[in-house]
Amino acid sequence: MEQLFSQRLQVNVRCRDCEDRKANVRVTIELQLTTSPVHRRDLLVRLTDDVDPYFLFNLSLSEEDFQSLKVQQGLLIDFAAFPQKFIDLLKLCSSEQESDSPRFLLQLACQSQTLEGASTFSIVETNAFKHLTHLSLRLSQGSDKEVNTYLAACLSSLKAEKQALDVKLKKIEDDLSRQLSYAQQTLSEKTKELDKLRSDWTNQSSSLSSRHSQELQSEREKAVELQSRFQREAEQLRQELQSSHQKSSQQLQNRVTELDTSCRELTDRKYKNEAAVRDLKVKLVASEEECQRLKQQVLSLRRENGTLDTELHEKERLVNQLQMRTAVLDQEMKDKELLMRRTKEVLEATQQRKESVEENAESKEVQIRKLEATVKSLSEELIKANGIIKKLQGEIRGLVGKIKVKNTVTVSQEKVLQETAEKLQRVEKELQSAQQQLLTKDEQVSKQKEQLETTVQKLNESREVLKTNENVINWLNKQLNETQLSRQTQLPEPLDHPGLTSAATGLRAQFVPRAGGGPSPSPGTPTLRPDGSPDGLQPTTRRSGEAAGLDPKYFDKRDDSIPIYNLSSKLLHREFPERTKPPAVSAYFSA
Repeated sequence: MEQLFSQRLQVNVRCRDCEDRKANVRVTIELQLTTSPVHRRDLLVRLTDDVDPYFLFNLSLSEEDFQSLKVQQGLLIDFAAFPQKFIDLLKLCSSEQESDSPRFLLQLACQSQTLEGASTFSIVETNAFKHLTHLSLRLSQGSDKEVNTYLAACLSSLKAEKQALDVKLKKIEDDLSRQLSYAQQTLSEKTKELDKLRSDWTNQSSSLSSRHSQELQSEREKAVELQSRFQREAEQLRQELQSSHQKSSQQLQNRVTELDTSCRELTDRKYKNEAAVRDLKVKLVASEEECQRLKQQVLSLRRENGTLDTELHEKERLVNQLQMRTAVLDQEMKDKELLMRRTKEVLEATQQRKESVEENAESKEVQIRKLEATVKSLSEELIKANGIIKKLQGEIRGLVGKIKVKNTVTVSQEKVLQETAEKLQRVEKELQSAQQQLLTKDEQVSKQKEQLETTVQKLNESREVLKTNENVINWLNKQLNETQLSRQTQLPEPLDHPGLTSAATGLRAQFVPRAGGGPSPSPGTPTLRPDGSPDGLQPTTRRSGEAAGLDPKYFDKRDDSIPIYNLSSKLLHREFPERTKPPAVSAYFSA
């Protein structure tokens, strides 16, 4: 806990429904440093009254709270400089609180009628236009526990101050008693010396007076005639003695005055020492303030040292990176030099080849002189060789230019290589995801193909079934028409065969598809003959107890069969027409 400021200041107290009043409030600012578990700093602001010990308002401002306060009130400083700026504003208020119209004021506003609950402590600058609030802090009233701890702290500080003052007072009393004893000792010595001088003067005066009386007596005895002369001498001697006595008394009086002046000087020295003690106290307070300021400077310098250390570490890390990069560049330069040497070797080889080609050309020129018949062919070959040489020289120049370009491009290619590596990783990831999606899509396509094949197979089967159904229906229609014509030629008789009626009402045709895709005859299905009549059907002349047309086994009801509706009602539950009438046409079968 480090105390930064503690002073009694004049504060304007404002309560609800009450008049403003001025009070002398002690404002204390302390800086609390916490190292465990987290290193943090808190600024503690406390308002107290030396007269009222229960007057206590507290505020604990952390760095996070200061950031919100900074945003709310538009402050332009950071948390490290905030305490000193706050103290400067309080000192301005303290310097102007004695004037009639102070510029800076301290205000303590409370919403209640008495100073209870939370209050607002503000530093206000007044001018002719408006009241400008520089800083506004929300203080909370101290609880009973906080008041008790504050009173205990005040009591302990007062005890410590009392003990320190007692020690200082005892020391000062010892010094003053020592000085007083020395002064008293000197004063006693001076008084003893004065008494001695007085005793000497009385002794001398007594001896002189006795001697004078003896001389007077002797002179009186000697002669009267010398009386006048002795009187004159005695008078003269008396005057001399009086003058000497006056001189001695004057000297003693001067000595007494000197002693009085020395005593006064000692008292003055005592007062001066007391004043010096007070001055030393003031200097001690000033030195303590200077010490606090130096401590703050030391803290700020430590923080700056920490920031400089971090910058130094970053720069060292940057230097290491640059050194590594220079090493890489040196290695690249070595590689490029090796490449240059290889290219030089290739160039030397090409030059040697060129020299050999030139030697061959010279030999060919000799041969040309010898063989004039083959001049044209050899000249053409020589021209071709020169073209090849020029081409090789151009290729060498191109290789040299390409080497230079490669040297400039290698640096950029490294960056491009890194970017391509990152892109390649991203593309590989996208490719993997795309492959997975493609696999899923392939699976879905295979499933859809299988479903399509099954549906196509079912569709073909249903088409075959429809074809067989149409053939059977046409055959049935034909048979019915024949039976109607044959019955018209005979006498009409009522059809009262219950078996036929029951079989006709439940008339159904069943067709079972063949597994190979086409219909195949089953044991219970009819097949068509070459003449168009279904196989397994009996002629129209059957027993009277059986149904005419189809075998009764085809009239059995099955779940997967195709019903033929309304056929029995038209065939069995009406009377056949007379012979003169035309045959009735069915609504379901064509004639």
